[in-house]
Amino acid sequence: MLIDSHCHLDFPVFDDDRSVLLKKCQAQNIDSIVVPGVCRKDWSRILRLCQQQKMLFPALGLHPCFMNDHREDDLHELSQLCASESLLAMGEIGLDFFITHKTSSEKEDKIKQSYFFSEQLQIATQYQLPILIHARKSHQETIQFLKHNPSLQGIIHAYSGSYEQAKEYLKLGFKLGFGGAFTYSKATKLRSLITKLPIDVWVLETDAPDMSPIQHHGERNSPQYLSEIAQTFIELYDTPADEGKILEQLHQNTLDVLPKLKNNSGY
Repeated sequence: MLIDSHCHLDFPVFDDDRSVLLKKCQAQNIDSIVVPGVCRKDWSRILRLCQQQKMLFPALGLHPCFMNDHREDDLHELSQLCASESLLAMGEIGLDFFITHKTSSEKEDKIKQSYFFSEQLQIATQYQLPILIHARKSHQETIQFLKHNPSLQGIIHAYSGSYEQAKEYLKLGFKLGFGGAFTYSKATKLRSLITKLPIDVWVLETDAPDMSPIQHHGERNSPQYLSEIAQTFIELYDTPADEGKILEQLHQNTLDVLPKLKNNSGY
């Protein structure tokens, strides 16, 4: 069985064929898909969708790339939902210092991102929820925030950092997301991490509809491509191990870091 630990299946781009895609996923032994939120306006849609589809599990958060949409009251609403809803995790949250939002200076934007990230970490700590972290050009800052919230665990989604930074995340109890970026041969530094780090640190993800694997470059990404991403991991792992055991370990890694998934899916 495979688990997609990060897939924006609620996005409107899937409205026309979402049910068909889910059936294709089931046919490929993809049994669970985690659907993270990025803005408050999306949360009710995600919760409704996950209630309707047994294999979908909700996470809610305020994404750093949508800072212009976020308001202070969103944090209160998020806390209320964490208290009342059966959420799998909080996410997608984090820091993205690759971009600067048009309505802010770079300094102001970083301050606002850091504030919302810090507040969401406190909410996650209060309700002991795992977190799905977006970190781009911000790994050192992200690591420092996590060190101040040592009880948290979660996934560094679409990992893009160094080997040294990866080790810091692992010390803090986090898993690393393996997705479409690793399927490109030019991603040599990323791909080299597979053999440098132990297998129990990795979880699979698609980040659909973005970050398509190389086999579908230029297309809308889809959760049904998770099996192709898994095959790339197996090829890069390059050690004498049974393919089934590798997939079983990746599956277990996700259950370990997202324990409610195990309870809710009947494992």
